[in-house]
Amino acid sequence: MEVLTEIAIFLFKMLIVVFGVVLIIGAIARSARRGDSEDGAGTLRVKKLNERWKKTALAMKYALLPKKRRKALLADEKKRMAAEQGGLAAVRRPRVFVVDFDGNVRASQVTSLREEVSAILEVASPGDEVVVRLKSPGGLVYSYGLAACQLERVRERGVRLTAVVDQVAASGGYMMAVVADRIIAAPFAVIGSIGVVAGIPNFNRWMKKRDIDYELMTAGRHKRTLTVFGENTAEGRQKFQEELDSAHALFKAHVVKYRPSLDVERVATGEHWYGQEALTLGLVDRVSTSDDYLRELGQSQDVYHVHWALKRRFGDRLGVAVEGAVGRVIDRLMATSDERRLP
Repeated sequence: MEVLTEIAIFLFKMLIVVFGVVLIIGAIARSARRGDSEDGAGTLRVKKLNERWKKTALAMKYALLPKKRRKALLADEKKRMAAEQGGLAAVRRPRVFVVDFDGNVRASQVTSLREEVSAILEVASPGDEVVVRLKSPGGLVYSYGLAACQLERVRERGVRLTAVVDQVAASGGYMMAVVADRIIAAPFAVIGSIGVVAGIPNFNRWMKKRDIDYELMTAGRHKRTLTVFGENTAEGRQKFQEELDSAHALFKAHVVKYRPSLDVERVATGEHWYGQEALTLGLVDRVSTSDDYLRELGQSQDVYHVHWALKRRFGDRLGVAVEGAVGRVIDRLMATSDERRLP
């Protein structure tokens, strides 16, 4: 037991050191990328997924065929490609534009989303479709409000918008998803959490015990409702709760705007549901994975993946690499302590 205790203490100390290093590198990375991130400097990358799928299928067929029949397979593929280039498949098919949104608390990927939507709207027509592969547990209200507005631009142009959720679209993530004409979720995707939450620590009692004063000067009765170091009042707490309720009411109105048939009072409790349950409640329209849905579209439409890659400086790349390494270490420790853990 003593050995195990020493190991646990050592691991805990190592985690503290690693987190400290990550914070320092993160601060360096943020300062290094400020000049680039504000203007959204980057590169637009467009890939036709139909061609990638065909190459994958061809590689599998080639590997499984006897060697004597492989040449014939390649010859048939060349004929098919020549036929398409010769005009047999020259009729313009509807197009599907796929974008990815992997959201964090600050919805920082909204910079890329803005550029991707703008580029798509330059060429999209009403017969086309935009598919957002969405993954987000939510975050800051104003950040996700802006991200939802970027998706609203697609609908305003008369282009069909579909949100596909493989893992999670909760809170701010669902605020984005609900803008879509149709929401598709995987069977165990987490959906909903239509609510607002906020909390801050308060060190006032600790400071009083140590005879530490904290002076807070404001102009305006409700300029600061709750503070970290000051003494919070019942009036301040009530005002803070009113602000949360107001944000919740706006969230519900946003949901009703796009899904008027949804029983919003039933689902706007802050709870979340899995894909099949969300379908029953009307939070989503279909249960499927993004892979199946896009392959289905690819049978009759040209599917393009659109990605705006932001330029990153060395400090930013270093910060991302360290953050990823630390995340993997934490994931392993969590898996070791409880292999049955679920999101």
